[in-house]
Amino acid sequence: MAHATYRLLTFSELNGWAEDDHAAALSVFRNTADLLGPDWADCVAALDGVHDPRVYFETHFTPFEISDSSPALFTGYFEPELLGSLTTDDTYRHPLYRMPDGELPTRAEIEDGALDGRDLELVWLADPVEAFFLHIQGSGRVALPGGGTLRVGYAGKNGYLYQSVGKKLIDAGKIDPTEISAERIKDWMRANPTDAKELMRKNQSYVFFRELDVPLESGPIGVMGRSVTAGRTIAVDPGFNIYGAPVWIEKDAPDAMSRLMIAQDTGAAIKGAQRADIFVGTGEKAGHIAGGYQQSGRMVALLPRKLAEGLV
Repeated sequence: MAHATYRLLTFSELNGWAEDDHAAALSVFRNTADLLGPDWADCVAALDGVHDPRVYFETHFTPFEISDSSPALFTGYFEPELLGSLTTDDTYRHPLYRMPDGELPTRAEIEDGALDGRDLELVWLADPVEAFFLHIQGSGRVALPGGGTLRVGYAGKNGYLYQSVGKKLIDAGKIDPTEISAERIKDWMRANPTDAKELMRKNQSYVFFRELDVPLESGPIGVMGRSVTAGRTIAVDPGFNIYGAPVWIEKDAPDAMSRLMIAQDTGAAIKGAQRADIFVGTGEKAGHIAGGYQQSGRMVALLPRKLAEGLV
């Protein structure tokens, strides 16, 4: 793990622990438990005989608080639904690209044609702002003109550092920091298309996509290669947190939340020991909810007892 401070806690120190739906959390944990390493073998083996989910977690895990110099921050992410086409025309002009081989260009270079003629276009979207935000979300559903739906997900990125457009807009005095949200940024971009294009080009990070063969009733694929679950999956920084680990969340108001989540995803903007992105769901309503998440609080990992005790 990256440089941090560690502290063992007890379950009685987790605010709201007794009131949570531990069975719901256990179901999501099972989804990816088989992908955990040897330190988790006893916890995984014990899944076969679980009668009381709360007792299972309290018996096999230790609450383990990981902190670094950055403050706690909880945001939300969702699976957007976009309009797109498998062919380009005057409406659908903004491509999502498959992962190219060889040297990877910057966003500006790609927009200037660096990938043209290589047959890497996966799908063409109608809205450049939504296309840009899909790079941040990492996955989405694309409604096609013929009535079908294409699900796309993260395939890789070009390796350049992600730069927050929200922070740039705040620093430039374009948006008040108390009003910042994904919807507020989108509104500004649509009202200022020329400036927005230049702003997006300054973020050199670029994400590539692949088609996902996932049933529409399932969530999008997270970093562990399995579907994520609304309200129970979080994206974390793998430098501090372990993929597949249960993580207790205490998010401040508004929309205060005390809940056991599972760390099954990550994202370019998720950096820090106390940083998590909560998966909210699919579609416009989920997007509005996710856009309103920007709160502090606390997150506490649940680790196998021997693993936790060996880290302090």
